[in-house]
Amino acid sequence: MASINRRVTAAGEARYDVRVRVGGRVATKTFKRRQDADRWARLFEADRVLGAAVDPRAGAERLEQYAARWLKGRDLRPRTTELYADLLARYIFPSLGSLALTKLAPEAIRLWYSDLSRRVSPLQAAKSYRLLRSVLNTAVDDGLLIRNPCRIAGAGQERSAERPLVTPEQVLALADVIEPRYRALVVLAATGGLRLGELLALRRGDVDLAQGSVQISVQAVQLRDGTRLTTPPKTHAGIRAVALPTIATDALAEHVERFVAPSPSALLFTGPGGGPLRRATLYKSFWRARQDVGLPDATIHDLRHAGATLAAWTGASTKELMARLGHASPRAALRYQHAAATRDVEIARRLDLVFSAAREARAMEPDAYEAHADENLPDLGL
Repeated sequence: MASINRRVTAAGEARYDVRVRVGGRVATKTFKRRQDADRWARLFEADRVLGAAVDPRAGAERLEQYAARWLKGRDLRPRTTELYADLLARYIFPSLGSLALTKLAPEAIRLWYSDLSRRVSPLQAAKSYRLLRSVLNTAVDDGLLIRNPCRIAGAGQERSAERPLVTPEQVLALADVIEPRYRALVVLAATGGLRLGELLALRRGDVDLAQGSVQISVQAVQLRDGTRLTTPPKTHAGIRAVALPTIATDALAEHVERFVAPSPSALLFTGPGGGPLRRATLYKSFWRARQDVGLPDATIHDLRHAGATLAAWTGASTKELMARLGHASPRAALRYQHAAATRDVEIARRLDLVFSAAREARAMEPDAYEAHADENLPDLGL
């Protein structure tokens, strides 16, 4: 049972010490008012009955201290560690870092998240909330908190706006205007659905022009300080062979002959000086190309999105899309199949135009039918 002792400080003020036994040792929590001490003691005893009692001193550690230890103790990829450290420093610690774990009440979390959502993008707010929730879940597992105070329904869900589709015609336009040494990269990204990190890690030996395929086994990661690392894909599903259409193998054949050293270990895509292609170098070239073709908001990742959507248009199943794109879960593949369903609606709409024109032609005099049909059949643009 908890015991409460009254004492007087050197300044003559009353203090109430609540002593409890947790894990075989005595812990003390002090209050200025007797009613607060009584209330805390009752709550602690109730938690003890439920098996949820924790040492009152355990949660006194500040969030920034605990989160730093949490991050250091995780087995994460270098880029993920860098991302988490950035989210903590920029979006979590300024508001919550100095608070003790036990001071992180649900109300404090709601106020923090509400303010953050007004200042940053929904994507950043969701990532920050999800990270904080993960840190505090571990604090619960460590016995420092009774319950995770992150209880905002849906706050950790990312709701990125759907990107506009880069059409096959626009892909070809980008490939034609970008610097020649990056033409094959654009075509490969848009037909094979490869991630940028996968493209930058490819070597000559990964490409089989005879079989029309490319082997993905690693990815290139660039940290903020410029360090370039080669790591395995995020999941085992990322290790895969991707079959390529003729347009891609033709572009790669020309690229290999012009820009790639003979060794099988030679990087497939390099910078102007022949060294590893840096993202900033590629971005500059791509940004110029997208302006030239009237796509000022297009991103390199949109090319992967185009490749995935085009594959879905061909009728690829969810499992086939997952295998082609290197997805470990069907969620993303289903998104591209949804895009294909949207395309099917567009095809139906254009078929309406065809049959409407045919109906109008049949209603005319027989002599005028053939000429009208030839002149007024709509351009489907498919």
